[in-house]
Amino acid sequence: MSNPIDTLPPGLGLVLDAEALYGELRKGVRSLCSAQTRLVGITSGGAWLAQRLQNDLQLSGAAGSISSAMHRDDFAKRGLASSGQTALPFDVNGAEIILLDDVLYTGRTIRAVLNELFDYGRPASVQLAVLVDRGGRELPVQADYAAARVTLPAAQQLALARDEAGRFSFKVEGI
Repeated sequence: MSNPIDTLPPGLGLVLDAEALYGELRKGVRSLCSAQTRLVGITSGGAWLAQRLQNDLQLSGAAGSISSAMHRDDFAKRGLASSGQTALPFDVNGAEIILLDDVLYTGRTIRAVLNELFDYGRPASVQLAVLVDRGGRELPVQADYAAARVTLPAAQQLALARDEAGRFSFKVEGI
């Protein structure tokens, strides 16, 4: 597991260069890939990452996207978003999958996504690669690759944003 950015001490402003971290993620995902690897991004930030990595790594086929909405333990509170539906353009059975997300926090989204993935079949393997691991796990979930690890107060939200040219940045809310 890589850790190009260490945990920041409390009190310092959080500044993360999403494009630089994407470069680190690209290297890490390349090291996890085989000829049979399929990329699947969690909507929405992870799906953006999967699409861009699919092109940058010149992988065959199309990247998939997966929604956690139907399997979330807080479904009643969050509801179903119309923009983030699951689309897996390959047979999941026997596939070697790298699951991509922008920010790993409690692990609940990953649990929900794994349930959704297994609704489509039984993959040979699933690895997790994330742009940022912010700690705060509530479930035993760990990324196989994280471009950065940071610590944020629970009241803060970190989300990936994408501009019209496809460049990434981060939004930090609740500062």
